[in-house]
Amino acid sequence: NAPIFGINAEGRVNEWNRKMAAITGFSKDEVFGKDLVDEYISDEFRESVRQVLDDALHGQQTDNYQVPLFTKHGDRVEVLLNATTRVDAAGTIVGVVGVGQDITAINQSQAELTRVANDLRLLIDTANAPIFGIDTNGFVNEWNRKAAAITGFSREEVMGKDLVRRFITPEYQDSVGEVLHKALQGEETANFEFPLYTKDGERVEVLLNATTRRSATGAIVGVVGVGQ
Repeated sequence: NAPIFGINAEGRVNEWNRKMAAITGFSKDEVFGKDLVDEYISDEFRESVRQVLDDALHGQQTDNYQVPLFTKHGDRVEVLLNATTRVDAAGTIVGVVGVGQDITAINQSQAELTRVANDLRLLIDTANAPIFGIDTNGFVNEWNRKAAAITGFSREEVMGKDLVRRFITPEYQDSVGEVLHKALQGEETANFEFPLYTKDGERVEVLLNATTRRSATGAIVGVVGVGQ
């Protein structure tokens, strides 16, 4: 079920399995004897792909190299390739066999996830509510524009600092610390009055929702606070 191709010592196709035909649209008969790189790799990748194949023709194999192929219809297909030296019975190098994995859908999904993450980042940064985040040690790792505006502390000034010890007055440090600690244990808190001190020493009251932040695997990695 993996795409497999082969080239001879001149770089011409001499192996092309059904999976290669399926993902590219080119049949075995159409590609046999053609120069793989010149015919099926786009201009900007030809040099690097040719280098990988040349290395394999000299006995230097490459694992997990991303090869962009173009289909019969002009669509781009991404293949994660292992390029293996092919030798004859006498041990003479006669070509290269490429065994791959079609990762086109994976790359598209990753691109979409990146786009969504960027959109969320922009949404957080431009939200009209103060939003901050801390890691599992209580150090600030998120601070949006509204949080900066109401406190006077820029993102650069607060990142990596202990939120409770640096920005909460002593009489509230224990209670705020407890709310954040609970959120780090998965116990979230809504509508908690959160007193912050500005850069000018003024007190600002924020009504806070403290939400547990989790990684893709479900592990708790911090807390996000959204306030008003």
